[in-house]
Amino acid sequence: MLCGSMSFAKEMLDVQAQLSKMGHEVFVPCDAELHVEDSGLIDDLTVDRAHLIENNVMKRCFDLLAQSDSVVFLNYPKNGVDGYIGTSSLMEMGLAYYLGKEIFLLFAHPNPEDHRWAHEVASFQPTILHGDFDALNN
Repeated sequence: MLCGSMSFAKEMLDVQAQLSKMGHEVFVPCDAELHVEDSGLIDDLTVDRAHLIENNVMKRCFDLLAQSDSVVFLNYPKNGVDGYIGTSSLMEMGLAYYLGKEIFLLFAHPNPEDHRWAHEVASFQPTILHGDFDALNN
C-alpha cells in the first residue's frame, strides 16, 4: 500500500502505476483520485472532514493497509520539511507497525530533534528507499 499526504495524491497514482509495472499489487488511499480531481480539498478542512466521515475514509484505508504485506510512505518535502510525515500518515504507520507490516519510507525522515514526530517514525525502524523503488525488489 502507498500512504502519504493527500497533497501527494497525483504522485501516489503515478507511483502505483510504476510499481504495478514492476509486478507489485498496489493499493492507494480510497480517495486519492478525488484529491487529484480536486486538489483544493486538502485545504478545505470543513469539506474534507465531511468527506472523511461520510465516506468512512480512514476505516477503508486502514482496511486496505491491513490487507497489504507492506506499506510505502511517500514522504516528499512539504511545508519546508524534507521527509514530511503528516498526522494521518503517522496513524497509518502506527497501525502498520502494530500489524507487523514492513514499513518503507521513500526518503529519510527528519532528525527527531528537529521534529518531535520523527522520534516515533524512527522507533518503527522503517526501511529507507532513498527515492529508489527498485530497492523494493531486493
